[in-house]
Amino acid sequence: MKIVLGSDHGGFDIKEAIKNALVGRYHDVEDLGCFDKSSVDYTDYAREVASRVSLKRADCGILVCTSGIGMSIAANKFPGVRAALCSTPDMAVMARVHNDANILVLGGGFLSVKDATAILNEWLENSFKPVERYARRNRKIHECENEACGLLGLLEEDTEVFDAICAEVEHTDKTINLIASENYASIAVRQAQGSIMTNKYAEGYPGKRWYNGCDNVDIVERLAIERAGKLFGAEHVNVQPHCGSSANMAAYFAVLQPHDTILAMSLAHGGHLTHGHKMNFSGRLFNMIGYGVSPENELIDYDEVAKLAKEHKPKLIVVGASAYPRVFDFARFREIADGVGAMLMVDMAHIAGLVAGGVHPNPTQYAEIVTSTTHKTLRGPRSGMILCREKFAADIDKQVFPGLQGGPLMHVVAAKAVCFKEALAPEFVEYAGQILKNAKALAEALQKEGLRLVSGGTDNHLMLVDLGSLDITGKDAATALDKAGIIVNKNAIPFDKKSAFLTSGIRIGTAAVTTRGMKEAEMKALAVMIMNVLRNINDESVQTKMRKKVEDLAFGFPVP
Repeated sequence: MKIVLGSDHGGFDIKEAIKNALVGRYHDVEDLGCFDKSSVDYTDYAREVASRVSLKRADCGILVCTSGIGMSIAANKFPGVRAALCSTPDMAVMARVHNDANILVLGGGFLSVKDATAILNEWLENSFKPVERYARRNRKIHECENEACGLLGLLEEDTEVFDAICAEVEHTDKTINLIASENYASIAVRQAQGSIMTNKYAEGYPGKRWYNGCDNVDIVERLAIERAGKLFGAEHVNVQPHCGSSANMAAYFAVLQPHDTILAMSLAHGGHLTHGHKMNFSGRLFNMIGYGVSPENELIDYDEVAKLAKEHKPKLIVVGASAYPRVFDFARFREIADGVGAMLMVDMAHIAGLVAGGVHPNPTQYAEIVTSTTHKTLRGPRSGMILCREKFAADIDKQVFPGLQGGPLMHVVAAKAVCFKEALAPEFVEYAGQILKNAKALAEALQKEGLRLVSGGTDNHLMLVDLGSLDITGKDAATALDKAGIIVNKNAIPFDKKSAFLTSGIRIGTAAVTTRGMKEAEMKALAVMIMNVLRNINDESVQTKMRKKVEDLAFGFPVP
């Protein structure tokens, strides 16, 4: 065990006595000063000890000043530090067993050497007991620490933005987010994204930058590339696209010329803007042909896709959607593409986390190019990436830089690296599986309440709800649910007769609530709340009553 010691002049004698007591018992003890009784500032030594414990360069620390108060205050400013001022052996026991304290602070002006040694002995002989109530309280301390560390500088600089962020924190805590394209990034991802890496320009790629001083950003980009490649089994990875749309643009430009034909899923049937919407770059620059779902079962009509491919001879077929609740048959799409000599691209933005967790087929073995966002079910920063076969690597990289972008956002690339590491952990497999369980539970509960779901249910993280039986629009439903604290979005359903501004449906997803730890029981409770609001769409008293239930549920499952 690595132990670091520090004191000011007022704690020097006690610190020396403790050091002598430790050296015979522990081989790795480091005295960081002070080294005589000359007057010094206690903060300097608190910083030296606390920073090593915070960065895990030491297992624990011991600090001594005259009262111990200043040392405690200074040390506890460091993330991960739990410095406890103890004046009795019993306090030392409780600090370790209950609070998992990692720095012992002593008031040298109020303790004899004998007293200090007795406190030290109890400190060393006890350790944290992870019983539920202790673990829960320590977790809440950790949450307070992370919230404060991220916002203190902002509070001093810009109170208006600070207030808006705090309001969003409160809103997030009190509401249930069922937006299918949203999730909660971990504290580690958010810290990487808010890191000093934001300062660095890094045009080019690792080892081949236009600017000097890129050694450390090269490390994080290489980590992101390596981890994403392992996660998805990709031959080549580009982690620089700022978003999913720019990833799609770079992919198109790498293998197509303007006005070439692309066959992709129609937005009206669940596709994405970049799959051919007339106002989007894709619809303006390319000849976009849309495929859709069958009117009989609202599933992709693969025979129709094959027919359209033979008729229009696309150079590229795109698979992927923003509102399709079923599994894609990548093998069938590969067969269709091969039949007309087309390349296959998969936009897995919505399902990337399900693919990573092994609960949805992996498209990399079927498609030449795979694009994705890195948030949604993957639970990383809001950004993009491209996976491709090695033969397309050079063309993809050139289209990202210098084709579309200058300097990549290296703080976001760092956050992607963290996200990919999290997704490689065994816990992520369990998480991805729970997303599907929750989606099926919520879908079945809504159906029991009398709602029709597009295609009859879901195989992934989302479902499309047809509101026709209630004779209300998606816009009105989303607004009423918002007032009750349940966040969804209006969404067109296949063959919708209402405008895109009103819609006949809403889209619901379970990735975010699964991150909060909710399971099937909570999904059933949510279905009842949703139906109470929708059946009483204009009744504000019902919305108010449901909001209280939503808040009670939300507080039981804290946001990470």
